[in-house]
Amino acid sequence: MTTPLRKLNVLVCTACCFLATVTVALPQPTPSPQAAPSPPAPPTPVPFDDALLRAANDLFSKAVVPPGDGKIELVIDPLIDGISGAQSTATRLMQERIVALVRKSYPRFDVRPFSSEALSRGPVVLIGTFTAINNAGAADGPRDAYRICLALADLRSKSIVSKGVARAKPEAIDVTPTPAFADNPVWAADPATSIYIKACQGTKPGDPIDPVYVERIGTSSLISDAILEYDDRRYREALAFYRTALKMTGGDQLRVRSGIYLTNWQLNRRDDATDAFGSLVDYSLAGKKLSMRFLFKPGSTQFVDDPKISAPYPMWLSQIEPGRCSGTHVFNSLGIPRKQDPRRSTSGFPSCALSSSRISCRAVPLASPIS
Repeated sequence: MTTPLRKLNVLVCTACCFLATVTVALPQPTPSPQAAPSPPAPPTPVPFDDALLRAANDLFSKAVVPPGDGKIELVIDPLIDGISGAQSTATRLMQERIVALVRKSYPRFDVRPFSSEALSRGPVVLIGTFTAINNAGAADGPRDAYRICLALADLRSKSIVSKGVARAKPEAIDVTPTPAFADNPVWAADPATSIYIKACQGTKPGDPIDPVYVERIGTSSLISDAILEYDDRRYREALAFYRTALKMTGGDQLRVRSGIYLTNWQLNRRDDATDAFGSLVDYSLAGKKLSMRFLFKPGSTQFVDDPKISAPYPMWLSQIEPGRCSGTHVFNSLGIPRKQDPRRSTSGFPSCALSSSRISCRAVPLASPIS
């Protein structure tokens, strides 16, 4: 009688073990996936004056500066367009209004000229960009807003001590480049401009200042003087500043070589202007791309009749002949319709009611020289 009982126990045990195994193997319920959070709505652009005040007040009210009532020297490294690097009517107006605001509401900051003398004392430097953007962030969308970015860089601590940003509506904003930039015939990548833009747009409070920017800021102050002299049509003085800047640390820049060409042309020094333009072309080609603008009569292949615009064109073309680029560069010509909404421009320069063609020369690897 004992044997059947043992078999029954074994069967029960086996069944229990089998059931336990089945229970463990049952699939567990998976949690329902959570919906991805929707991206935050973009900031709402406000009128230009309001946007500038908002950015500037945030900048100065939140500045991390030594405690006390002691004066803090402030200089402004001229504000620029965040794409082209040009100074414009708008960026000059921004500077004027920021200076007025500081003197009225933030008297601890002592605004000084952007000069080598002031820089030697380690002031706080205001930098800023004004950039046409698509407010929704669409890369190919119309530029329907402007982003204001301001930063304070303390040359003593070598760090960014405050930031102020805002977005402005595009109405009633004059982004016409100042003469030194409007007259510039060449567009090319310029490391000095890229460093400035990154120091403003690519930093947050507490970040270190790019040491290259600090090293070259004295040169930048001299270039700023040259630009102001050119804009005021004091070409001899401007040329002297440009030539001095070229010999300084980091002075070999697109805007310096362009300034030397422009001032020589304005002074009717044609041979010097030709040499300077050739140097400008070489500098641009060293950066792997050269872009130039030529203005034509509407609907025509003829240059505009205005000699102030088209007189140097033959000389320009002589300096970009294939001999200068043989074997390593390719020329492209791009026609650009100029009757368009300037807010769609990505160059930072406004459109005008003329036809334009831009000639680009870019470096490409070639198996053999072009015959």
